[in-house]
Amino acid sequence: MWFFEEISMIREVTYFAVILRILMAAILGGLMGLERGLKNRAAGLRTYMLVCVGSCLIMLTNQFIFQSYGQGDPVRMGAQVISGIGFLGAGTIIVTRRSQVKGLTTAAGLWSAAGVGLALGIGFYEGAITGAFAVLVVMTMMQYMDNKMRNKTKSFEIYVELKGSTTLGDLLRQIREMEIEIRDVQKQTGADIEGNVRAYSATLETKKRTPHQIILEKIVTIEGVIYAETL
Repeated sequence: MWFFEEISMIREVTYFAVILRILMAAILGGLMGLERGLKNRAAGLRTYMLVCVGSCLIMLTNQFIFQSYGQGDPVRMGAQVISGIGFLGAGTIIVTRRSQVKGLTTAAGLWSAAGVGLALGIGFYEGAITGAFAVLVVMTMMQYMDNKMRNKTKSFEIYVELKGSTTLGDLLRQIREMEIEIRDVQKQTGADIEGNVRAYSATLETKKRTPHQIILEKIVTIEGVIYAETL
């Protein structure tokens, strides 16, 4: 019982509670950002720490105003953080010249870090710690399962570079001979490496669940194909 009594005491805005919450926000935010930083993402350790600490401080300020003056909405500033963090997350999402979308996981992680910071700021320690642990599990341990699932979908997108002497029709015909349907073929005008190289993206649909790497290895062997990868 004494543990729950101690927890209830530090839910109020005191000097000790302020230091504890901000310190925990820096630690939990750093742990979440460490995984992104090790993968050389734009938003890494420091960004996650700042988002989590900033969210915590905003929520602390909101609670302090409500506790000190007895007026105002204790969750209004927190709601603004949830909607406002989108601009930072959007800045991490990019579309490469090969039509690959990158940064979605980092953006979602930043949004989650803001949620952890808000939970700490209001004194919801249990939710903040559990939430941070869940985010870490999803970004680390679940990556293998996600990659394995994506690698065996019947429909997936590819990026292909062809020599100038090879026509798109030749490529499509040989891919269809592998019993693979082709959808939404688009020329990547901004992805031309040289004047004699053309790039395309397309959606492939297979009848059986075949690892994408096996299909790519077959496509690369087609005459005129310089490079191929999944998107």
